[in-house]
Amino acid sequence: MSVSAFLEFLLENRRYSGYIAHIQRIPGKEAVLSPAPEVLPGRVQEWLKREGISLYSHQTLAIEAIAAGEDVMLCTPTASGKTLSFLLPFLTLRQKERDATALAMYPAKALTRDQYKTMQELEKATGMPIDPAIYDGDTPSHDRPLIRERAGLILTNPYEMHQILPWHRQWSSFFTRLRYVILDEAHQYRGVYGSSMSLLIRRLLRICTHYGSSPQFFLSSATLANPAVFASQLTGREMTIIDTSGAPTGERFFILYNPYQEMAQPRSVYSESAELLSLLVQAGLQALCFTGSRRMTELVSLWAKKSLARSFPEKATAIAAYRAGYLPKERQELEQNLKAGIIRGLVSTNALELGIDIGSLDAVVMTGYPGTMMSVWQQAGRAGRSASDALAILIAMQNPLDQFFMRHPKEFFARPHEHAIIDTKNPYILSGQLLCAASELPVRPEIDIRWFGNGITDHLDALIGSGLIAQTPRGYVYTGRKRASELVSLSQISEVWTVEVRNRVIETLDIRQACREAHPGAVLIHQGEQYLVSSWDYERHRILAVQEDPGYYTKVNYQTGIEIRERLMSREIRSGTLCLGRVMVSEFYHGYRRLIDEKTISTEPLSLEPITFETISVWTEFSFEGMSAVSPDRDMGGSLHGAEHALIAMMPYHVLCDRWDLGGLSSPASAEVRGKPVIFIYDGYEGGIGLAERAYHIYEDLCASAGTMVAECRCKDGCPACIYSPKCGNDNQPLDKKGCIALLMHLAGMT
Repeated sequence: MSVSAFLEFLLENRRYSGYIAHIQRIPGKEAVLSPAPEVLPGRVQEWLKREGISLYSHQTLAIEAIAAGEDVMLCTPTASGKTLSFLLPFLTLRQKERDATALAMYPAKALTRDQYKTMQELEKATGMPIDPAIYDGDTPSHDRPLIRERAGLILTNPYEMHQILPWHRQWSSFFTRLRYVILDEAHQYRGVYGSSMSLLIRRLLRICTHYGSSPQFFLSSATLANPAVFASQLTGREMTIIDTSGAPTGERFFILYNPYQEMAQPRSVYSESAELLSLLVQAGLQALCFTGSRRMTELVSLWAKKSLARSFPEKATAIAAYRAGYLPKERQELEQNLKAGIIRGLVSTNALELGIDIGSLDAVVMTGYPGTMMSVWQQAGRAGRSASDALAILIAMQNPLDQFFMRHPKEFFARPHEHAIIDTKNPYILSGQLLCAASELPVRPEIDIRWFGNGITDHLDALIGSGLIAQTPRGYVYTGRKRASELVSLSQISEVWTVEVRNRVIETLDIRQACREAHPGAVLIHQGEQYLVSSWDYERHRILAVQEDPGYYTKVNYQTGIEIRERLMSREIRSGTLCLGRVMVSEFYHGYRRLIDEKTISTEPLSLEPITFETISVWTEFSFEGMSAVSPDRDMGGSLHGAEHALIAMMPYHVLCDRWDLGGLSSPASAEVRGKPVIFIYDGYEGGIGLAERAYHIYEDLCASAGTMVAECRCKDGCPACIYSPKCGNDNQPLDKKGCIALLMHLAGMT
């Protein structure tokens, strides 16, 4: 069955057509080709002619820009030939300088191995030496010295680079000859991870300078709204941006599918995903289904197999699951079988959103909006990779953003890609990375201000006070007992706790996750298994649990307190004063509920020390005029609380983030603002990562989209699709939907 025939089948079948909110036809486009640049080596030119390969326009632009000595960021869709765009320039560099080296960093090991194969094939086909080698945690120790000495292109990941830099003397020959740094899937480096990555890159460049090299950069990325700003923040370099793709695309049909349509009986998002995947395989189409968690990946795969086995048992074995946690050999076999067409339906976490070569697929099913428009098009781009027709189906969950897009398909398809945010000035991240830098080479403020900014002296003084560094005639040096790279995490700021079952570590959490998900008495779900948390070992940061299914699940109750430390900026808005500043957040975890089928069966007390951290917040101090927008018969506290939830829910619509990256607090009479009503929205990480600052500048737009989302929801008093929040510490009480709408519309200037 063809893609168009399958679409016709869905439209004619009432079982499925009632859930279809919208179908968008996206026309295909022809390839835009360019002659191979003259700068390419003769053997590469011969190979291109021999294989009949014509370069796309963006590939030619990238090759020419690198040859001209520019740093390049290439932002084009999945399967647009980005790998060739950064490998051919390296061959060109090597023709001029035979012993030149390159460093390629990838966010996932599976992608590293996939790219390694591509490099080996290109090396063999062109007869030009790339000398690639993988250097990561899986590389045997006896192979490492030879790789450091002989490899031309090292493939690694940021976590391994974090461990390599303190041992740079072993890499002196490689760094002296380093001419080229490749950051593939660069859009993955955002938020806390991206902020740490940006400083890791500055540590790398500092060491390169020490060895007399200054490598060029090549970044490949999905499409972003702010590629030039993002690239500059990530690397500290001004980039040539190439964001127009010359690759061909086939005709694509994109279905917005809503199991929560009013006309239809609501169905489970996950069971619908399994059903549609089995239908696609039954129709002879090859499909990939994305889910949001490991557990649901396994369950959707199992349900799809069962659904198919009822009518076509011989096809059920062609469905499989793919996720992190599998052995590398298992994952590689799954990738090969999908590429070979043996597997016809694969259920995966977002692990396969990255550019691993899995061949050409007919369809993609997305179980819920994946959080960003960038991810939507990355996932949808997995189908129709060879300019053939393709189908993408987004199945909506019952949350505010998913349901908003179901009601506004034009908004969805016209939506620009998000702004990726990096904050190189987060004091906690900067302090940690500065500590690592001091362990690598003595830090000299007058020179290293270039890498770490104007506040470097204050951070060094604080580290001296902590006894972690000392001032010497050569500069500031690390004096701690443990390796600095072991003390500093790239992806977390706060302390790490481990969950242990019978002395076996099954999971790691930061302290806030631990309080919310793994407090004493909590039921913790890990890879589909249930565990009951028995106790905490505070000294060793261990959470002790036993495998047990008690027949209920738990949800923590907590309250938040905010103390304003410093107002950084403010402006008058229609409803009062909008402020941005530093705040101290305190989270008090005072109890938890045991629930069965979302009904509370008991409430238990909890005694944990409050978590306090300093971060950046945006807040509204409401004037009398602002509050007069809410009629006297409405609940003022519930109106503010609902608006707080709605604003957080719609932040990912504007900025590349997740609602779990943010926190909020509202009060009808806050002592922090002289008894005025207030709504705080703050970054959920110590020091902040730029989200609240972005919200400050687009606040009216944020309020408008949040107000529209709540007003259009068909519920009477609020629901998970508008103002209920899954992370609310007060069990979503109180909430007033009508008052919330009035408040948001007034903030946005729409009433």
